[in-house]
Amino acid sequence: MSDTIPAPAARTNIKVGTRDSLLAMKQTHIVIEALQALRPSVTFTACPMKTLGDKDQQTALYKFGGKGLWTNELEAKLATSEIDIIVHSLKDMPTTLPEGFVLACVTPREDARDVVIFKASLGNKYTAIADLPAGSVVGTSSIRRIAQLKRRYPHLEFADVRGNLQTRLAKLDNEAGPFSAIILAAAGMLRLDYGARIAQYLDAESAGVLHAVGQGALGVEARAGDDFVLEMLKEYQHERTMLECFAERSLMRKLEGGCSVPIGVETSWSEGNKLRLNSTVVSLAGTEFADVDEMRVVESVEAAEEFGRDIAVKLVESGAGAILKKITEDGMNLNTA
Repeated sequence: MSDTIPAPAARTNIKVGTRDSLLAMKQTHIVIEALQALRPSVTFTACPMKTLGDKDQQTALYKFGGKGLWTNELEAKLATSEIDIIVHSLKDMPTTLPEGFVLACVTPREDARDVVIFKASLGNKYTAIADLPAGSVVGTSSIRRIAQLKRRYPHLEFADVRGNLQTRLAKLDNEAGPFSAIILAAAGMLRLDYGARIAQYLDAESAGVLHAVGQGALGVEARAGDDFVLEMLKEYQHERTMLECFAERSLMRKLEGGCSVPIGVETSWSEGNKLRLNSTVVSLAGTEFADVDEMRVVESVEAAEEFGRDIAVKLVESGAGAILKKITEDGMNLNTA
């Protein structure tokens, strides 16, 4: 009897689940092209579908509660083997997955920052969000963005804007519309070749705004026991992106915050495998906040998750617990923020 562990059974076709938006399909093909290079003998087939978040384009995102908004329908197909993997925008993935599923791969990260896009008719009148006059309306469906922007730019007004990237840009540029600017993720703009519309990149140093947990990275979800798929995805994994995103997701999980809770993060690496994790939790009115910014050597998933948990504890001690409790009790009512 041989002690050699047999290789996972080879498969000739892998079905890739995805949302059916233009951006989701673009991201899925990025993953498919990379996996095809690793497994030339395998056929990868994109299987797009609409999720709850795609079907309802009117309700503000924060009113959904942020749990499984973009994932539930896809995971149902993964459970029945109708698809073999799911490509997600990692920022849309709940930090705790259903039993039997794993975050099997985190891809190289695109620019993780948020960006400002001004109405086309304004031309080059403004170059930064701070330039907007009092009362200007900024469009975003993210309470994380609204809370941080209210903190830094209390003279601005905010309104919900839903739809895919092209729809949001059209709403912005509509002369009859209220928006002077909208806030979007840089990653989507860059992946769909809209980089020329970006007027300002938002980060902690330049604008006091931190991005969403996992933003800019793609997460590939798989079944826990699918060894062929898991081995393949391990080869595609981007180690540093994976570690920083696991730290970010651990922080959010510890705070029990979904994607609609105003938790902002910003990660970066320095020599000696030191990961810097800058984090913030801001009240909906922008008047209360907790900030923690620390650095630690991180060389494993376990170390990354421990780092995230420790930062979460310090955020709570700095006031984040009270802020999140009030948000939960008030039902994230932005009208009273």
